[in-house]
Amino acid sequence: MKSATRNFDESHLIGQGGSGIVYYGMIDAGATKVAIKHVRDNQDLSKFQTEIAMMAKLHHHHLVSLVGYCKEENEMILIYDCMARGTLRENLYANNTEEPPLYANNTEEPPLTWRQHLDVCIGAARALHYLHECSIIRSYLTMSNILLDKRLVGKISIEVSLPQDVANVSTGSYSRSRSYAPEFHHKRQVTEKSNVYDFGVVLFEVLCARAAYEPRRRIGQAVLVEYALNCHKKGILDLIIDPYLEGKIAPRCFKKFMEIVVKCVSDRCIGRPTMQQVLENLESCLAEQSGSLGDEMAGDDDINAFNCLSKGEQQLNLEASPGEDNDSSYGNDH
Repeated sequence: MKSATRNFDESHLIGQGGSGIVYYGMIDAGATKVAIKHVRDNQDLSKFQTEIAMMAKLHHHHLVSLVGYCKEENEMILIYDCMARGTLRENLYANNTEEPPLYANNTEEPPLTWRQHLDVCIGAARALHYLHECSIIRSYLTMSNILLDKRLVGKISIEVSLPQDVANVSTGSYSRSRSYAPEFHHKRQVTEKSNVYDFGVVLFEVLCARAAYEPRRRIGQAVLVEYALNCHKKGILDLIIDPYLEGKIAPRCFKKFMEIVVKCVSDRCIGRPTMQQVLENLESCLAEQSGSLGDEMAGDDDINAFNCLSKGEQQLNLEASPGEDNDSSYGNDH
């Protein structure tokens, strides 16, 4: 692994998070590119071994495959297939000049179309549904956990939730960001329905091309879920969706997409769909989009009303309806 990464040189760095640092490396005499995750020194060995045993049993087209692992002295390393197009976060924010990608290695690629976004989300939904069928709950899902291969197939990285993970996570400044499901905020519960909530947050991020929580934004707009739900309630959600998608979403597709995403981020567990239901609805969205004029379709519905407005008029509408950023407590019905 040292040889594959030039002794873990910074030039090979492609990502990092709470559980480790990820590098790319070349193995098989340079014939195969892989992602090499150098696990944090403080991770418990038993957890490392448990994760490997669980991941070795999982096989799905939309899961990033585990190639191998290394345990030598105090070093713990996981080796995965390398996803050539990087994370969904990188590809999405390449469209958004206000929020540059975390890593700039994908910015030369053309932005994803709405249909491609749906394809990626459907792939991630299939993977989550598969995990749930295997009675496995994935740890917190974000756009950085959804990766794209060179054919733009969406896959999620395998990271299962173990009891000690939940006990040791602090929501900190995220407590009001609704990046986590309400039951996690209150009881540190990670469940199938909390996975659904996480996925709903991702769907809003995909639609609006912005992060779930942006503290630099004005009051009422920092928390995407709250802001988007408020705009949807007022009938002005079209003003905050990704400008690149302007006029390119079929009205019936948009309607179905919003129906499912609103249910995903319900405060009450009982109000959220299963991942199978989410998957079926997203596939229906794709069918509606494909049945129209596709990604070049001209808007003819209320979701494309902003096509008739200038950018200045759009901004005035947003200023007049900044959203509601309240401190009301989350519901406790599960």
